[in-house]
Order: sequence, then structure tokens, then C-alpha cells
Amino acid sequence: MRHRLGRIGVITTVSALVMSGTAAMGVAQARPAQPTGLYAPSALVLSVGKGSAASAVTVERAVTLSCAPRPSGTHPSPTAACTELRSVEGEFTRLTTTPSQGNCTRQWDPVVLDATGVWQGRNVSWSASYGNACEMRASLGEGPVFAF
Repeated sequence: MRHRLGRIGVITTVSALVMSGTAAMGVAQARPAQPTGLYAPSALVLSVGKGSAASAVTVERAVTLSCAPRPSGTHPSPTAACTELRSVEGEFTRLTTTPSQGNCTRQWDPVVLDATGVWQGRNVSWSASYGNACEMRASLGEGPVFAF
């Protein structure tokens, strides 16, 4: 004798069998996710692109940077970049200074820096726009975070 169960009937039957099997085997209920390490995550994607706004930028270069438990990623100097970020407590606005207008031309060729990800467990979404690459370099100084 063949029985035809609709989709709902199959789902209900399977769910009931799984639940009764789980209860019969004495399997514990699922627990909330627990942290897997002693460090809050710090993983970022850093990019440099051409364009006047972060939403319309053409990314030219991008790297990954993870700082916990140890510096790693595709960034060419992850240890130096993580050290600099720790010194400013992950506040990207503290990495930049007001560029000197005397050293750069006023050529309009906009550049956008972007940092997205997590820093010590906090979501990060930061970007800064500059009139050209010279202004960007003058603002960042010799800092390693965006030196890629």
C-alpha cells in the first residue's frame, strides 16, 4: 500500500523522527555559540581606489589584515600595520593628518581609502577621500596601514 505525503507532511514526519531520535539518544540541545579563542577578532579589508566617493570607487589595490591572535593576511607588513592600528586603538581617523597644501598639486584625480571589517570585536566601516594620490600620501605620512 502506497501513501502519498505532501511536502508539509514529509517535513513534519522527518522533523518528528529526528526529534524523537534525538530525545531517545539523549543528545543535548544545541548551545549558543561560544568564543573559540581568547582574542576578540580583528580582521579587515583595506583598499585604495579611484573615484570621488566610496560608493562609486574603482578599487585599484586591496589587502586583508588580521591582527589577533597574531598579525597576518595579504598586507605586505602586517606586524607594522597592526602595531600602528593598536597605537590609535583602531580609530582610522587618527591615522591621518591634514595634508600640507604646499607640497601637492591641485590636480583633481580623486583617491579613496577604505577599511571594512572588525577591530577588536567592533564593526569597522571607514573611508576617506583625497583630491589626488599626493594628498593621500601627505595625509598618511609614513604610516604602514595603507602602504601597499
